[in-house]
Amino acid sequence: MTELQQSERDVRIGKVAKMKAMGIIPYAQSFDKKQMIGDITKTYESQELRDINDIIINPVAQVKTAGRVMLYRGHGKLAFAKLLDSTEQIQLMFHRENCSFVKGGEKVQLLQDGSEEGMSAYKFMEKMVDVWDFIGIEGEVFKTHKWELTIFVSTFTFLAKAVRPLPEKFHGLQDQEDIYRKRYLDMTMNPESYQRFLFKSKFYKILRDFYHQEWFVEIQTPILWNAASGAAAKPFITHHNDYDTDVYLRIAFETSLKKSTVWRFEKVFEIGQDFRNEGSDPSHLQEFTQVEHYAVYWNYEDNMKFTEKMFDYFFEKLWLSKILKVKDKEGEIRDIDFTTPWERIDYTKGILDASGIDITQYGVDDADKLRVDIKAKGIEFERMHVMGTTTLIDYLYKKVLRPKIIGPAFIYNYPVIMQPLARISDKDSWIVEQFQLLVNGWEMCKAYSELVDPILQQENFDKQWEAAAKWDEEATAGDDDFVTAMEYGMPPQSGFGMGLERILTILTQQDNLRDVVMFPLMKPEINENISE
Repeated sequence: MTELQQSERDVRIGKVAKMKAMGIIPYAQSFDKKQMIGDITKTYESQELRDINDIIINPVAQVKTAGRVMLYRGHGKLAFAKLLDSTEQIQLMFHRENCSFVKGGEKVQLLQDGSEEGMSAYKFMEKMVDVWDFIGIEGEVFKTHKWELTIFVSTFTFLAKAVRPLPEKFHGLQDQEDIYRKRYLDMTMNPESYQRFLFKSKFYKILRDFYHQEWFVEIQTPILWNAASGAAAKPFITHHNDYDTDVYLRIAFETSLKKSTVWRFEKVFEIGQDFRNEGSDPSHLQEFTQVEHYAVYWNYEDNMKFTEKMFDYFFEKLWLSKILKVKDKEGEIRDIDFTTPWERIDYTKGILDASGIDITQYGVDDADKLRVDIKAKGIEFERMHVMGTTTLIDYLYKKVLRPKIIGPAFIYNYPVIMQPLARISDKDSWIVEQFQLLVNGWEMCKAYSELVDPILQQENFDKQWEAAAKWDEEATAGDDDFVTAMEYGMPPQSGFGMGLERILTILTQQDNLRDVVMFPLMKPEINENISE
């Protein structure tokens, strides 16, 4: 905070004390707001309204609303302000001789401030109310000579004092770190940010509407669990004091959702948070929102069709063009065409073509050989010296193939060692029935024909335990309870998972997942006096 801002903060805190001395509550309990500003605009924009000169003589309390003061300027007997709520902004007009203040439930024109003459309600608005304070108002709607819809305020109520002044750059936050740390300022000062989060809310509703339309049931599964299973990722670990045992923040909903299909749910979905203790970049967050679903009697090809149907529904209901402009990792704008059907790319063949390495030739115990072969091709990536075969293949794909795919494209034909929860193909025992959807190099979703054979599932978990014992931090953990449930009989099914920050970042044409997270986790500020 600058010296000037600190000085203004002190002045505002002084006003709080003065209000209390006047018997005015600076932080009201409530206000009976009757209309949103957006509704007022819609209602009165096309109506025949009274002339302002008639209103000043005898105003009528047509509307009663509230919001944040965004601007105030006085002109002798008249003053104008801007009032902003969650829907819109509107102009207010105050008249020195026809303005009252609500105090203790009563309307008064003169407030006792310790002086002999007191303070008029009009003067209180001028001297005691600052930009960013909250007020409630009653008044009549009219149009100025410039045809601007305005509320003539006959009565106002003070609701909340903002003791910290606006940042110096009033017309919007520019510093990206400030935008993430102080989203409450960003959404007020940068209207496009506020609209983005309204869009996000609408997207969630449309997503749920789609699932309900397709006869899915929404359920909730635990965030804390005894095993970090369902994906290849390093988990967050915490301690359960009452049970005196370590537990994991879930990395996927998968095993819990699939257990619900043992009896008797056939179509289930969940929207919630997953946690993966991995690196951060514009396309990765440690805490992220995901939707997962499982449909009994489907295979992965059914889920491909369902995914295209889902995206068609998004674009229709959100009124979006199917051609979006999105930046690639080099910062160049690319046109992404979401018109269905989408391209399909063979995973194993794609890696072979891009790197010259045939990943079908490597088993779980061949990590050292694969590592040597990758380096021989001049390819390296961080921490490859501690990775098992599965993780090496995954990072090889992310290095040589994924960045080249613009998409939308379905990637399929994954090796069985990559996905211990997926069903092995009936045609090729080395391949699992799985796909991912790629857009601009980002993995948008993943789906399988699910493995429901408990014996094979346990064998796959055992192989992953061996990889973990060799310090592969992203090896999939086993889950004994999941295998037990499967032994009671799990029907054939296909599952699907999609990171919602990623799809929202693409749909809103942003560059970073944090742009669609209202309050992203940030490192603690070292210097508390960083300029705002």
